[in-house]
Amino acid sequence: MIPQIIEVKVLDGYKIWLRFRDGTTGTVDLSAELWGPMFEPLKERALFARAAVHPELYTVTWPNGADLSPEFLYKHAAQPSVAADAPQAAGR
Repeated sequence: MIPQIIEVKVLDGYKIWLRFRDGTTGTVDLSAELWGPMFEPLKERALFARAAVHPELYTVTWPNGADLSPEFLYKHAAQPSVAADAPQAAGR
């Protein structure tokens, strides 16, 4: 089954915190992934900070059309949820 992301929070640097439908949560550092025509624009913090969960695809997307596979994100974020609160978003 394809993992479904239900929540994303942008953290410091180029990290995002994710919650998946199965309860898994985790943080993914995307700094090494921001290359190529779709992802290099995300190095602009204002654009990176606009990460959102696509309502039909259940993955992280950005206004410039960039998105990441939920399988990739799950693999890099997978850790059992221990009922911890979500980390505070950057700048709050």
